[in-house]
Amino acid sequence: MTAVPAPSLTLDRIDRKILQELMQDATLPVTQLAERVGLSQTPCWKRVQKLEAAGVIFGRVALVDPARIGLGLTVFVEIEATDHTPEWRAAFATVVADYPEILEVHRMAGEVDYMLKVVVSGMAAYDALYLDLTQRVPCRNVTSKFSMERIKTTTVLPIDTSAA
Repeated sequence: MTAVPAPSLTLDRIDRKILQELMQDATLPVTQLAERVGLSQTPCWKRVQKLEAAGVIFGRVALVDPARIGLGLTVFVEIEATDHTPEWRAAFATVVADYPEILEVHRMAGEVDYMLKVVVSGMAAYDALYLDLTQRVPCRNVTSKFSMERIKTTTVLPIDTSAA
């Protein structure tokens, strides 16, 4: 959960186009990717490798519909810390890392200290996670908000491909 410093890599228009295309479809063969961004294969592949080495591209995944694999409940969990010491934060980071059901953890500004995105099979599975989590790490307050319907979801970041 430590903040990663922004890379010093400057992205040009072609790099941004490569990223845009790969965010839409990471399975694109280099030949098609190169064609779409206006490069030949070798320079395109070298740019992809440069983006990976710089940590701009840090993984390629298959996106799966949670409901189709029996994970029909998404819960957003707001957590208020009991204190804000480095020890509490480290313990919290260690504990939440143990749960594969917790997909995202955000440290927030404002009234809530942390926001978690949890995906589970149903209420009983969430209740078990909730009870275990709150037993393992002390929290001042935990508020659960249940998603009724997923209207939009994307992993594609809004990159300006016209920028230099």
